[in-house]
Amino acid sequence: MRWLRRLGAVTVFGCALASAAQEQGAWRAVSKTARGVTGDVGFGGEKISINFSSFPVAQIRELQPAESAAVFTNDGSAAGVGNLFRTSIPANKKFLSKNTLCGSEETQWIVSYVVGKQLQLAFFSGAAMPVFTVDALGSSTNLCGTFFYVR
Repeated sequence: MRWLRRLGAVTVFGCALASAAQEQGAWRAVSKTARGVTGDVGFGGEKISINFSSFPVAQIRELQPAESAAVFTNDGSAAGVGNLFRTSIPANKKFLSKNTLCGSEETQWIVSYVVGKQLQLAFFSGAAMPVFTVDALGSSTNLCGTFFYVR
């Protein structure tokens, strides 16, 4: 009986790591905004690399399908995995063409959505955790931009 509980705990822990691992690796910028602002990105361990600069990330939680659909306007039927990350990217950090991620505000949140070999990222400013509903995002001033990448 004790081994069964251990197996269950290992399985739950392994699933949590697998959902966070979906983003791991190098991603090539595809969308116009990604090519013009971030360039290629990479996730590794507890860091995200953007245009050869690394920043800390910590996974906060996995998103529900409806939350991912609200952020990335997908229909919610794709078998993707979305995650919310906490980060700290200074407002004055310049990327491609001297662009910043969130204008004059620090980037504090990253939302990812991975389907197969496709990655979408959304960057948010503000200390408060973003609310992931269509209504809340429609009136949000904290959503800095969405970006699309592939492997």
